Amino acid sequence: MQNKNNSAKQKPYLVPIIIMLILGVVLFVPAGSINYWEAWIFWIGFSSITFFIAAYFTKKAPELLSRRMKNKEKETSKKAPLLFKLYYIGFILPGLDFRFHWSNVPAWIVIISNIIAFSGYIFIIFVFKENSFASTVIQIENEQHVITTGPYSIVRHPMYLGLIIISMFMPLALGSFWSVIPMLLIIPLTVYRIKGEEEVLSKGLKGYKEYCSKTRYRLIPFIW
Repeated sequence: MQNKNNSAKQKPYLVPIIIMLILGVVLFVPAGSINYWEAWIFWIGFSSITFFIAAYFTKKAPELLSRRMKNKEKETSKKAPLLFKLYYIGFILPGLDFRFHWSNVPAWIVIISNIIAFSGYIFIIFVFKENSFASTVIQIENEQHVITTGPYSIVRHPMYLGLIIISMFMPLALGSFWSVIPMLLIIPLTVYRIKGEEEVLSKGLKGYKEYCSKTRYRLIPFIW
């Protein structure tokens, strides 16, 4: 654990810088222009929150950052159908939409969508504060226990709810109606992942089945 914490402390800003650069390429290269004001708003806002996460959790929970850097699933995790991966086209389409003028999203919708998308990202920060075991891969950590407080007292997978909010409003925040279509695949992709995650947790995490019986909804209260 100490080695992981030291690793996170040594390069707390490396990952956000990489994310910032990749996001900039994804947004501006397809657009073929830096005069893409919708992309600048989203890029600055998203990068700022990402840097805050790195700075805050380097001090408060460096083990969380170490887990977030993992990207290899165990064999127990089921891979999502390839069709669902078309979701990622939604990141490239806004720039193409800007270049070829396919959409005409009003500025007020762009602003409101940015606010909602960033709110989803800030909500994820509160999820991270509540659950330092949150990881990018489906696995059970040593000393992991069931989290039942905060947003976890309402739904079992609040982090995924935040990701869906970001994904659904990012296209409009970037001024693209067409990008909404592939982004809708985040819903079945998330459902598939949650089912796989719950299968792993139910088998290996003590108390998780009891938690599921008390907290009925996985993602959205009164719906699912």
